[in-house]
Amino acid sequence: MYRTFFLIFLLAFQPAWASEDQPTAVEAPLVVETQTPSLPNIVLIIADDLGWNDLGYQGSEIHTPHIDALAASGVRLNRFYVQPQCTPTRASLLTGKSSTRLGLTEAMISHNPKGLPLEEKVMPEYLKGVGYQTALVGKWHLGFHERDYLPTSRGFDTFYGHLTGGIGYWNHLHAGRYDWQRLDADGNAEVIRDEGYATHLIAQEAVSVIEKRKVDEPLFLYAAFNAPHLPNDAPDETLAAYDGIESPHRRAYAAMVTELDGAVGNIVDALEQQGMLDNTLIWFMSDNGGTNVTYSSDRAVSIYTTLDNWFGETRIPINLLQFMRDIILTGGGDNTPLRNGKRSFYEGGVRVPGFLYWRDELAAGEMNLPVTVQDILPSILGLIESKETDAGFDGANRWPLLRDGTPGEAPDFVIASGWGEALIRYPWKVLRHKSGDIEFFNIEEDPSELENLAESETHAALRDELLADLDAHPRGEPVNLPAYQRAWYVDYYGDEEVDEPWLNLVQ
Repeated sequence: MYRTFFLIFLLAFQPAWASEDQPTAVEAPLVVETQTPSLPNIVLIIADDLGWNDLGYQGSEIHTPHIDALAASGVRLNRFYVQPQCTPTRASLLTGKSSTRLGLTEAMISHNPKGLPLEEKVMPEYLKGVGYQTALVGKWHLGFHERDYLPTSRGFDTFYGHLTGGIGYWNHLHAGRYDWQRLDADGNAEVIRDEGYATHLIAQEAVSVIEKRKVDEPLFLYAAFNAPHLPNDAPDETLAAYDGIESPHRRAYAAMVTELDGAVGNIVDALEQQGMLDNTLIWFMSDNGGTNVTYSSDRAVSIYTTLDNWFGETRIPINLLQFMRDIILTGGGDNTPLRNGKRSFYEGGVRVPGFLYWRDELAAGEMNLPVTVQDILPSILGLIESKETDAGFDGANRWPLLRDGTPGEAPDFVIASGWGEALIRYPWKVLRHKSGDIEFFNIEEDPSELENLAESETHAALRDELLADLDAHPRGEPVNLPAYQRAWYVDYYGDEEVDEPWLNLVQ
């Protein structure tokens, strides 16, 4: 019989820095389940571009009391690895497979007609097969131009949120088109002109899903927040709490993270009020490292400055300069002490905060062995005792490790980046730049990746073994558009609505 799997936690007040219009489950009437499903509810909460040092429990100056309380009561994953960008991580999460194998090694731009390969079975499909009701609120970013790529064609009963990789927080625009809609598995699709801050709306919908669920069926809720992804924007009340932070980028970023924290608290409150707390799993994670100014090389800044002087305000092609300015100069994340950040195959791009909890079954503490994003699906299938725990996954069922510390075999983790490729066989990590340069680190002893052992004779055989295994890793047909097309159809966030909504482009 399945035991309670969740994070014990409830704060009876909202933090002073939270926005007044943040939706709160406290206002909802208490409804107790009349039937408890035999399988646990599963809630995955994903932050977008949240850095290693951007939560209170990690030592950050950012106020995150709700998330901190969850982490303190749960199993904190100190070596949790993802891919360095949004799409690759989300593809691995839902399939249990390497993003390299899937051909999804870059963030998908919104003009890409393809998506997560249709032959891949994904998490909600596995879970629906054993009786789960499934819902996605927030960000998809795995393709939508053909109806078969939509989340409601991939096992989700309902979807509410944005299909593209990022939006304006208040106007819900992406590259000049509106991107906020509601879909269901019956084929209904509607552009929703909901007003409000995106983080609030996603939390509000998550609470609604919890309250309106079928009480005799287990719930799988995938809450994929846009925060704290660029653009830097937050309610004035929350921004005011960070007046002491000098950098305007860091100040806004901190406020966005605090809004995310309040949203997580609302979801937990709703679970408790609906009598679900004792039968629910929550897994919290970031999809990649934080976007930060500090890792941007002098060369990158020089390129931006040259183009800025060359193009000026002409926005050729399609707001290229705004996009480059955002990704190079305005990031507010902090990945200290890890090297670099989002888009990088160094630790700052791929080692991120993550935790989970199971009351009465999992002791609160820290897990210092590696767990990766591609382990999540096989681990969940192991938890529910599915017969499909070995469905060609690159990840492994790490549930025994998470439950009682039984190590098991940790699969290699292959990283794909615009900078090159890397392979982690803990504690060793080999990186091969597109230039052909090789780096080799012991990331247990050198987490900041400062001592390159690539030329060490002592480590030469191991380095070559890892490189050979990296070469041998399967590479799927690329889903991403060629570089020149990605450069022309640049994705940017917010700005003005100049064309029909993205949903209207679905065929």
